[in-house]
Amino acid sequence: MPADGQTYFIAGAGIAGLTLALALAKLGAKVVVLERNAAISEFGAGLQISPNARHVLNWLGLDEAVAACSLEPTGIDIYPFDSRTPLVTLTLGETMRSSFGAPYVVMHRADLAETLFKAAQRTSNIDVLFGVRNWDVVSHARGVSVSIDAADGQARTSRGQAFIGADGVHSQTRRQLLDGPNARFGERVAWRTLLPFNAVGDLIALDRVSVQFAPDHHMVCYPLPHRGQVNIALFAHGPANLDKAGTAPTLPRAPGADPRMAAIAAAAAQSWTAWPLYTVNTAQWHKGHIGLLGDAAHAMVPFQAQGAVMGIEDAAVLAPLLVAEQDAERAFARYASIRQFRVGRVARTSLGNGRIFHLPWPLSKARDSVLAAQGSSSHLRRLAWLYGHNPVTDVKINQRANTTP
Repeated sequence: MPADGQTYFIAGAGIAGLTLALALAKLGAKVVVLERNAAISEFGAGLQISPNARHVLNWLGLDEAVAACSLEPTGIDIYPFDSRTPLVTLTLGETMRSSFGAPYVVMHRADLAETLFKAAQRTSNIDVLFGVRNWDVVSHARGVSVSIDAADGQARTSRGQAFIGADGVHSQTRRQLLDGPNARFGERVAWRTLLPFNAVGDLIALDRVSVQFAPDHHMVCYPLPHRGQVNIALFAHGPANLDKAGTAPTLPRAPGADPRMAAIAAAAAQSWTAWPLYTVNTAQWHKGHIGLLGDAAHAMVPFQAQGAVMGIEDAAVLAPLLVAEQDAERAFARYASIRQFRVGRVARTSLGNGRIFHLPWPLSKARDSVLAAQGSSSHLRRLAWLYGHNPVTDVKINQRANTTP
């Protein structure tokens, strides 16, 4: 357990930051979360929580809360371009539970953020400060000194064991405190919207995820029964300076040629929000008693649906290292050595998926033939290294390793 009075500061009350706060608090630490927004604010829509992340949420006691606001889809329908029927349906549901020990669910990002925040509110040793105007951090031999400009205009300075930047892809912690790189825009944009069930119920199955391939773009649909809505995400190439809302994407190459995609796009009309996709590639995740978590350290393209999941995994690994190790710098170094290879592999897999999803004809025909031949369960073997990983096991390993003389 941490020493008396051991306090950790986290920048960012997003999914990764709140997961870390809960993990640290579960292990007995005090946590202060600094958030610039006036309230919990998670933009975006669909989110996939695969078994490797669900193990962590269950360890935090959130199994029932997550189940109440998520869907456990029976499969993923893969539609090739201009096809009325799925090429293959990848098996999920009970098969994921039996194969990897936890369910695979889809949910709204805001619902997960709210679930985490409510859990933090119930935890006496977590303090979430909203509307923080600015903060500065000095790392020294015994920890960190954190200067905070609070929402009420008051300034205060506190000391703690470590400071963790979970402040997203454009992280101030990474860029200013660690002298790290800016995020990079890869000319990819996610167009996102939410539609009621009755707008798309005759176009897609409402108990499964649907993925529609097309040249240079693809569309993913997640049913959200808790909200009576379907999240629609259309991924395409585009500039970073698109309007955030109020415009509609132009389907690349032969607009309207795919009836299902065109019908969904027409139902969405002007409700789309454009979200430029940035990535982060840095080897320096820490310096002194300051470290990074989640997208701040390793933002990736979303084509394996693991961005938020990797932040959740990070939290499960970092928390026990910090509370077991008196020197946070050593804890951060071990955390980076454990996490960087795995996160890099996931990022490369995601990037490769994006290329595969957007293949033009005739390469797309070869891709479709391979997918059809592999069948409905190939992903269980191909991605066992990803979904079969249990970060809570890392927690136990880390605790033992840090108590060994």
